Amino acid sequence: MNKNGDRRLLETIDSPADLKKLDQSSLPQVCNELRQMIIDELSHNPGHFGSSLGTVELTVALHYVFDTPYDRIVWDVGHQAYGHKILTGRRDSFHTNRKLGGLRPFPSPDESEYDSFTAGHASNSISAALGMAVAAKNSDDPKRRVVAVIGDGAMSGGLAFEGLNNASTIDNDLLIILNDNNMSISKSVGGMRNCLTHLQTSRPYNTFRHIASKILSALGLMNDSMRRKIIRRNNRLKMSYAQQNNIFEGMDLRYFGPVDGHNVQNMVRVLSNIKDMHGPKLLHVITVKGKGFEPAEKDSEIWHAPGMFDKETGQRIQRNAEGLPPLFQDVFGETLFELMKENSRIVGVTPAMPIGCSMDIPMKQFPDRCFDVGIAEGHAVTFSGGMASQGMLPFCNVYSSFLQRAYDNVIHDIAIQKLGVVLCLDRAGLVGEDGPTHHGSFDMAFLRPIPNLTIASPYDEIELRNLMYTAQLPGQGPFVIRYPRGRGVTVDWRKPMQPIEVGTGRTMKNGTDVAVLSFGPIGNIAMEAITEWEGKSGHTASLYDMRFLKPLDENILEHAANCFDRIITIENGCLEGGMGSAVLEYMSDHNHHPHVIRLGLPDNFVEHGNVQQLMHICGIDKDSVVNALDSIMKIQKS
Repeated sequence: MNKNGDRRLLETIDSPADLKKLDQSSLPQVCNELRQMIIDELSHNPGHFGSSLGTVELTVALHYVFDTPYDRIVWDVGHQAYGHKILTGRRDSFHTNRKLGGLRPFPSPDESEYDSFTAGHASNSISAALGMAVAAKNSDDPKRRVVAVIGDGAMSGGLAFEGLNNASTIDNDLLIILNDNNMSISKSVGGMRNCLTHLQTSRPYNTFRHIASKILSALGLMNDSMRRKIIRRNNRLKMSYAQQNNIFEGMDLRYFGPVDGHNVQNMVRVLSNIKDMHGPKLLHVITVKGKGFEPAEKDSEIWHAPGMFDKETGQRIQRNAEGLPPLFQDVFGETLFELMKENSRIVGVTPAMPIGCSMDIPMKQFPDRCFDVGIAEGHAVTFSGGMASQGMLPFCNVYSSFLQRAYDNVIHDIAIQKLGVVLCLDRAGLVGEDGPTHHGSFDMAFLRPIPNLTIASPYDEIELRNLMYTAQLPGQGPFVIRYPRGRGVTVDWRKPMQPIEVGTGRTMKNGTDVAVLSFGPIGNIAMEAITEWEGKSGHTASLYDMRFLKPLDENILEHAANCFDRIITIENGCLEGGMGSAVLEYMSDHNHHPHVIRLGLPDNFVEHGNVQQLMHICGIDKDSVVNALDSIMKIQKS
């Protein structure tokens, strides 16, 4: 980039084909321009920052060496793929990233042919890419190359190791790139290691290996079993020279590295030399998360998704929260801290989200009682079950969308045994700009059929505290508390905690014409809508905060059925199988026949945008509730 900030080379790249026209000596400049564009844009249009800065050189090298989109690149998670988007025809629309109707927050095949697989949750890249590699092997055109790019954090997910295990046992030419920006799975040990890496990735050496393998196979002296034995023998030899073990070589994968992920020309050389090797292989690339922006390099957690910031000073631009209601996640963190002070049996568990869920608050005071288990939601749940079986009381905080990855664990390792685990589901309902992979749409529907669970949601911050207090009382068993992303409505929320009788809701407002049943904080929107509607319609409505999805408050349901011909249910979750469905089931089972309108998320994957925009689109904002009240009053009484 020149001193005026022009992106002279980047502006000429509308596709990877344009990138390939450049001489290798120009690639460092492309990297500098690409990194600066990400910094410029994300400073005022927030997104996932540090990971994409760390993969700039890797991204440029991949698109320079491989023939995308014919060759497939599968990005794990997608946090690291902004550079990929910019290089693949989306440079001029990158300013719309994460905005309603704009670029999607993560790679999606619906957006671009260069996005070979959906990337939202972690650890799926190896399995998906392996499937593509096997498909290529069995197609009429087996020349297609497939690359999985997985970050080191995602390697803690069990699915990643299932993919690695399978990759070593079936015929494929998959290349797995481990983007190691934090941990050190296999540290360099100096000159000998560098020499071995250069030899392993040199084209003449690997051409000789391939020819020798083909000759031995033709003579009947080489089969798959013998090939794996030779790989294991070579791996043991490398371990001996390097004086260390390596988990990937132990799984019969050819391992290369570690290599400097910020030397783009060397990355091009290495990728060019290994791209046509036969058999599964793993390239270990060392990168720095936040590379090129000093504050992000120093604090990778804060700068993972920092919000808006001053690109010149590195100061984050934070809104003044004084006088505003708190974030639900902060109420959770501070309340958990209070409960842990009073109850020594309580422990905290989070799968790689201590800051995101505010478990870092109690973690500072109780480091031995708070556990970050990495990107491993299934393990988090079963780990919690194991502690609960021995008398401890885990509060396991998992984002609603990510609990989908632990569904079997909830059933098998918690519910069947009636273990006292409190599952706190953060980001329940619409989450906004992170889009369909992150909306907490389905937890009510998939948890409601499971026996032995209590499922609750707070109307406000005070109710969240009371539900957490209730969940840790003796004899409660498995207890689920769901709450949304963002702020609540109560500024003065630090009230003494009170127990709540399980399965009881409460009357928030009395009226005569319509019964509105709400579940969770969305009841506040229902209250606003009722107040507005009553002022202009001349009718009145009752509002009931159900509080518990399971067990439902049957007293409220009976009262509503006996006193109202018109009922509206509202929830921040999918309609199919949610609270509204539960109400309809109850009415049918007990021979009640009121007119019911259900408001909730529609039967489609909701795209990205800010929460207010999405609530309007989904018909659960204030205006939508007012319209529903108008509509139901037009229905004649039976």
